Amino acid sequence: MRPTKSRSRFTLLAKWTARATGRPISFFLALFVIIVWAVTGPMFHYSDTWQLVINTGTTIVTFLMVFLIQATQNRDAEAVQVKLDEIIRAIGSAKNELLDLEELEEEDLDELRQVYCDMAAKAREKRAASRTGSRERRSR
Repeated sequence: MRPTKSRSRFTLLAKWTARATGRPISFFLALFVIIVWAVTGPMFHYSDTWQLVINTGTTIVTFLMVFLIQATQNRDAEAVQVKLDEIIRAIGSAKNELLDLEELEEEDLDELRQVYCDMAAKAREKRAASRTGSRERRSR
């Protein structure tokens, strides 16, 4: 299966927005808007309308960005999961039951996590024991 470009307008918009807003120029543009707003404060006598402009603008941008960024993150996370599943599937000695873990219930994930934590602890103990044994042999 060969990857193709997305045809969904929303996906294209979300990807473009995520790339564009993640650049330094976007930060400096937002900073410029804030500076212009702050400098115009005395001209508008720091009125309620002057404050409302920045509050409304930032609220609208934030509200829309939350959904676009979440859509992009969901897509990226899904792609990473598929790639990891393929790596697990391709490795002959890997446990295929680990495929699609993200669909398990929290309790099941906790049990599996504990199994791997126990395996890691045993491996650390074994390594510490082998280090101690090699130090004892060197000191003789």
